[in-house]
Amino acid sequence: MASVFEKLFQNKTESDEFTDDYVEISSRPVDTSGKAKVMVRPFVIEDFADIKPALDALREGYTICLLNIKPLKEKDLVDLKRAIGKLKKTIEAIDGDIAGVGEDTIIASPAFARVYRGIEEGPAQ
Repeated sequence: MASVFEKLFQNKTESDEFTDDYVEISSRPVDTSGKAKVMVRPFVIEDFADIKPALDALREGYTICLLNIKPLKEKDLVDLKRAIGKLKKTIEAIDGDIAGVGEDTIIASPAFARVYRGIEEGPAQ
């Protein structure tokens, strides 16, 4: 690899070309630890029981959940209210944040993150 950098920084004329050496650059960041620090994970809530994996991920503290509630909304509004109530209680217990994004998506985050809701007004002066 040093030879590539040497070729880059030498005084070259326009006729000089790189023939044998090249450096491939990946567009994806390389994770050397094996585990991401923060995960943004989608969930589809089709039944009341489908809320449990999202709650477990939130309790771990490293996952921001994007919940698609449309299937349950179309199926059973009572179960949807129960699922959202359970989600709110868990968010409150872990000091997280929850907000609706559109009509069919909810975003829930643990304590380290807050959902942006627009410009917040400061105290009156």
